[in-house]
Amino acid sequence: MEPSSAEVAAAQTAPAEAGLHARVLDHLGTAICGGELAHGAILNIDELVDRYAVSRSVVREVLRVLASIGFIEARRRVGVMILPASAWNVFDPQVIRWRLASAGRMAQLRSITELRTAVEPHAAYLAANRIGHDEASDLVGLAAKMWAAGEAGDEERFLHLDIEFHRRVLLASGNEMFVRLQDLVAEVLTGRHKHHLMPHHPHEQALQMHADVAQAIQRRDGARARQAMVQLMEQAFDEMKSLWEQTSVPDREAPPGSVSR
Repeated sequence: MEPSSAEVAAAQTAPAEAGLHARVLDHLGTAICGGELAHGAILNIDELVDRYAVSRSVVREVLRVLASIGFIEARRRVGVMILPASAWNVFDPQVIRWRLASAGRMAQLRSITELRTAVEPHAAYLAANRIGHDEASDLVGLAAKMWAAGEAGDEERFLHLDIEFHRRVLLASGNEMFVRLQDLVAEVLTGRHKHHLMPHHPHEQALQMHADVAQAIQRRDGARARQAMVQLMEQAFDEMKSLWEQTSVPDREAPPGSVSR
């Protein structure tokens, strides 16, 4: 049976609606993360419809997503209110992406790097004890490909390989909760690249550290794998701090009690 004219029209409209939804969601998400829409501000559906020239259904879907990650809350006799940062799902990849696009990107990079420093070294330790022979060989080969891409200045390929390297270490840990962090790691590595917060040519020391991690895992030397990953995380933080100081990016939205290293 052929689709009805209404079904055809709906199918043609769906991609356009999805594009509008993504545009409005990204704009509002970034505005909230950047403080342009501050805690306590009220969102009005009719005003959003006019501002973005979209349908009410698009706005409602955007608000549904923002509510699901703790950005807003509908309150009786008040309206849709922006919630404080303490309510946000900071592990959501979208939230990370928006924070990286805001003025507080260095605080986000720092907090993610501190999380990675706590998790990835132990993931490397576990991987050394749980990884299969073929997977270990593949990881060493991946580190070699990273080295070649870094030496060649192929930033796009290096980024792809870097994301895959850390994904495989998390996966090889055998810890399902560690594995779920792979999207966060991919988002922060992509954000560093997008916002020019990493060197055009990776330092040879960083390339060597990836190789050290892979080789220690292959040798099933958990202690060495953990230490090499700690050094790699510290190197990443130092690179970001150096670039941040060179570009004079202010350290905004720093979490209470945090200490620069």
